[in-house]
Amino acid sequence: MKGRVFVIGLGLIGGSLALCIKGQHHDCYLTGFDINEEQGKLAKMLGVVDCIADSIEEGAKDADLILITTPVQVTERILDLLADMPLKETVLVSDAGSTKAEIVKRAEKLTEKGITFIGGHPMAGSHKSGVSAARGLLFENAFYLLTPEKHIAEEKVNLLKDWLKGTKAKFIVTSPEEHDYLTGVISHFPHIIAASLVHQAEKTSHDQNLVTRLAAGGFRDITRIASSSPTMWRDILLHNKEILLQLLSDWQQEMKEVAAMLEEQDGEKIFQYFEKAKKFRDELPQKQMGAIPAFYDLFVDVPDYPGVVSEITGYLAKEEISITNIQIRETREDIIGVLVISFQTEQDRLRAKACIEHYTSFETSIGP
Repeated sequence: MKGRVFVIGLGLIGGSLALCIKGQHHDCYLTGFDINEEQGKLAKMLGVVDCIADSIEEGAKDADLILITTPVQVTERILDLLADMPLKETVLVSDAGSTKAEIVKRAEKLTEKGITFIGGHPMAGSHKSGVSAARGLLFENAFYLLTPEKHIAEEKVNLLKDWLKGTKAKFIVTSPEEHDYLTGVISHFPHIIAASLVHQAEKTSHDQNLVTRLAAGGFRDITRIASSSPTMWRDILLHNKEILLQLLSDWQQEMKEVAAMLEEQDGEKIFQYFEKAKKFRDELPQKQMGAIPAFYDLFVDVPDYPGVVSEITGYLAKEEISITNIQIRETREDIIGVLVISFQTEQDRLRAKACIEHYTSFETSIGP
């Protein structure tokens, strides 16, 4: 496809989308803009974009596709700006935010001018941020939700899919309202629960100093998403307020039922509660990418000697295998420890397992 693409916001998502478009559509010209001038210069230097615009108006005026890849509250302000700018009548505008109903509503000024806006949400991410972390394969096999309003012609949706074909993502078309409910259930609400578990542990640690020492392993894993950006989650929660308030009300009722089981000492109900949860959880897709980025852990039994960690990471670097996290468990002098290495994809974990077994005699095992 030929044309001019303008990406506003050159972070991980914006940079990765730019790489996907450039990789698929070699004849297009890609312009970027970021409020952080250093990010813009870096994006140009890395070849993520062809040039950097001095302003949003400069980059938007001749664009055939405009992608807004900023935090949702910033996206609202950018939509207002675009609505007051002279744009091509045929331009296609989309975003990449985690909430959609409020964004689509804010875009009404654009649509009233005859401009096509289609909400978008690529469900992929990374522990890294910034344009230097951008990857052309970030969205491969991930779900990419598109939320066109009913009056949007199907050919416009297909045009956006064509522009984004290089993501190799799985596109799902849904309404803005359904999007916000679904992501509320499987992404936004779990982030609240993870943060609340951490808060509970922190408060308990004031009187029980062993809490901090013991809050590792499984506790650290199930609360990993609580380390996400506070600014981003503040904005997401405020945008999806009504749905999250309803989910919180449902959760409080759920906890009341659990409390009643305990008060009644009803062993059978308690068993069935966990049995039903286990059955549903075990039936969930294991290798499919979802709304929350997955982490794939590899356990390596290592002897405790200086340089063992750098030795292993050196082998992984040699094979160009990227890791997302690394930690040591149960290690004492002269005793075998457990090195836990986390990866972003199952393919990276399997490659790492083969790599370590090739270069060393250390035993490895796949985490659950």
